[in-house]
Amino acid sequence: MAKKSVASLQKGEGRSFAKVIKMVKSPKTGAYIFQEEIVQNDKVKDYFAK
Repeated sequence: MAKKSVASLQKGEGRSFAKVIKMVKSPKTGAYIFQEEIVQNDKVKDYFAK
């Protein structure tokens, strides 16, 4: 599925989006989990600032 979503970002208007992956510590177990989202290029810094 990851290949398909990344490939669709390369066509047409998709170039204004980026797939970002953020590592977050789970409050329940204390283990780290990875959150993946697709955001606009100009909002990438805001995503990581949260």
